[in-house]
Amino acid sequence: MPVDPRIPALLDKGTGVPATHTLPVDMARAQYEARITLMASPAEIASIREQTIDGPGGPLRIRIYTPHGEGPFPLMVFHGSGFVLCSLDTHDGMCRNLCDGAGCVAASVDYRLAPEDKFPAAIEDSLHATRWAAAHAAVLGANPARIVVAGDSAGANIAAVTALRVRDEGGPELCGQLLLYPVTDYHTPGPPSYEKNAEGYGLTRDTMKWFCAHYLNDASEGAHPHASPLRAPDLSGLPPALVITAEYDPLRDEGEFYAEKLRRAGVPTALTRYDGVNHGFMFWVGVVDKAGPR
Repeated sequence: MPVDPRIPALLDKGTGVPATHTLPVDMARAQYEARITLMASPAEIASIREQTIDGPGGPLRIRIYTPHGEGPFPLMVFHGSGFVLCSLDTHDGMCRNLCDGAGCVAASVDYRLAPEDKFPAAIEDSLHATRWAAAHAAVLGANPARIVVAGDSAGANIAAVTALRVRDEGGPELCGQLLLYPVTDYHTPGPPSYEKNAEGYGLTRDTMKWFCAHYLNDASEGAHPHASPLRAPDLSGLPPALVITAEYDPLRDEGEFYAEKLRRAGVPTALTRYDGVNHGFMFWVGVVDKAGPR
């Protein structure tokens, strides 16, 4: 179906701004942080607080969102997108909306970014934060028997890999994984959606190459299942998954291939493709209809 007419208007607000892949890392980060004002108004929730824990590479910030109501609530350990860009602040609105909409405590992880800390630093932080959140669920007002890992884009890659590592390396038990337009494979050679949606819809193929070049120590790591979970030889025994993809997204096919591979491995998996929208549409709750109300 045609692109939602609101999306070109939103993308036009970036007209004249240099493409991410043409910028040095510090400028790309600053440019992305400046986009926060373009994102939709977040939901009202009961409370937000931050905590710093001892992480694998030093202090690790976690921002905790609590919904209205009486707990204990389900617990969502959330990872924002980027590998190189993004922060707790860029994903604050998304976490508020997920917290409110799902009625869960959301723990957003400020994982280490590349190129300062390359693969697998972000994965190590995520696994550590997930185990910490599970161990402290009662303090967070959450139920330790109802833990989900979640993320968008690169964060969904990190969530998927965390689910793999939890299965292989011992706990905590997860009851689900929420993967919003996930990165599941390396861009070479890339599926058909990489060609069809290579440019013109926000995220581009060149930007994905830029992310991977900064994130990985070398291209050979793109074949590692902890970088590309689609290449994991065995997906059986993973928690049930909800995979969301977008029609006009270079990553559409690899997300859908991952959902199908999960199904073939016997993992209960729901896949929803949102037609007419692009990568990152969940930032625009209340602006783009398919992103949901607000």
